[in-house]
Amino acid sequence: MLMKLLFQQTPKAYRLLSTQSTLPLLNKCSVFSYCSSSQPKIPPSNSVEQLQDQPNNTISIDRSGLYNPTEHSHEPSSDSELVKHLKGIIKFRGGPISVAEYMEEVLTNPKAGFYINRDVFGAEGDFITSPEVSQMFGEMVGVWAMCLWEQMGQPKRVNLVELGPGRGTLMADLLHGASKFLKFTESLHIHMVECSPALQKLQHQRLKCMDEDSTAEGVDKRSRSTLAGTPVSWHATLEQVPTGLPTIIIAHEFYDALPVHQFQRGSRGWCEKMIDVTEDSLFRFVLSPQPTPATLYLMKRCKWAVPEEVEKLNQIEVCPKAMDLTYTLAKRIGADGGGALIIDYGLNGVVSDSLQAIRKHKFVNILDNPGSADLSAYVDFASIKYSAEEASDDVSVHGPITQSQFLGSLGINFRVEALLQNCTDEQAESLRTGYWRLVGDGEAPFWEGPEEQAPIGMGTRYMAMSIVNKKQGIPIPFQ
Repeated sequence: MLMKLLFQQTPKAYRLLSTQSTLPLLNKCSVFSYCSSSQPKIPPSNSVEQLQDQPNNTISIDRSGLYNPTEHSHEPSSDSELVKHLKGIIKFRGGPISVAEYMEEVLTNPKAGFYINRDVFGAEGDFITSPEVSQMFGEMVGVWAMCLWEQMGQPKRVNLVELGPGRGTLMADLLHGASKFLKFTESLHIHMVECSPALQKLQHQRLKCMDEDSTAEGVDKRSRSTLAGTPVSWHATLEQVPTGLPTIIIAHEFYDALPVHQFQRGSRGWCEKMIDVTEDSLFRFVLSPQPTPATLYLMKRCKWAVPEEVEKLNQIEVCPKAMDLTYTLAKRIGADGGGALIIDYGLNGVVSDSLQAIRKHKFVNILDNPGSADLSAYVDFASIKYSAEEASDDVSVHGPITQSQFLGSLGINFRVEALLQNCTDEQAESLRTGYWRLVGDGEAPFWEGPEEQAPIGMGTRYMAMSIVNKKQGIPIPFQ
């Protein structure tokens, strides 16, 4: 009923199309492949060995048509505050730090982290996310949330949580699209889980919020969005979001920024890759001579995998924070009801070596000028599934399916056709381009502009997964 209401004004001819269909997916998108070579030596027990890469370990990485990485200059330069901080940690400990710790400092250091004090999204930022591509993405996520709310029995009070909301574009588009469904919007209390003061300010502006006084524990700020009259609160972590109410959680391109530990197979078995400083003050990779705490998560991940899946790999990435976050999330959904939607780029299996750095829409060396580029890694969707099922017997996990399947099933075809009925030629071109980027695969076949500006489809590179309370049945569109 809800989806019928959403699209009842759609032209009759277009309503005849299946919601499962999308534009023809043509031309495979070019990808950046990282290949490693040569075997590591066994480091002595009282030291670490400089890392040498291993052979036959290739993974294709796509970030929507970005350029190939630039070489590390290795030229002397004055260290930034973050570089000095990282070197200070290594010196204080008398040894290297994990890739995960390096990644966490680079992204969220309170003074100099990549996400903390700047706007990194959009054409003028370092990368573009799906909500920045087209309003239709947030609208379709809104359709999913409303359908889940219906399956939950239309509760009168619901927590709608977004993890890592960026500029707030997705939530703003969701509220715009849902604003006519007053029973739904009146039930919502929005919770934005965001640690960056700069991005909190942008989200506040995008949601057109008016501030209110708040004395609630763990709430940094409480406002009301004038887009739909919905209360909005900000929190640093998911744990600060109040429990006890049915909860809908949205995590779009959030898991890929969680810090990963990297392991490499050597003669002694699996060794964790670490980051050290050379004598000439440059960062380098080394191997840990002994097991590290993260080895426990590696053992858990290998236990979940079939032996053949691990045997063929020389490198493995594990993300303890993703496992722990999913455990917390699933526990909450199992106890309070509701569900979570996770959309990201990744694999439905063990991830080998996917960590990448992006600066100004280009790939760069991850050790080059830390804090000036975004670091992200492929999401291990299988690990999310196992973590959720281990956390609670009251939840079920569905997917992953491709972003193209997810958006197509929710009716993005209907929506783009409706929008095309009343727009200028320039707006129509923007709609077609945005649509292709969301659901297409590779370069758009209709593009007639400069080749380097051709829209690249993310439809098959990004995947969607849902974790829901079993009482609510299978969520749309995972049936």
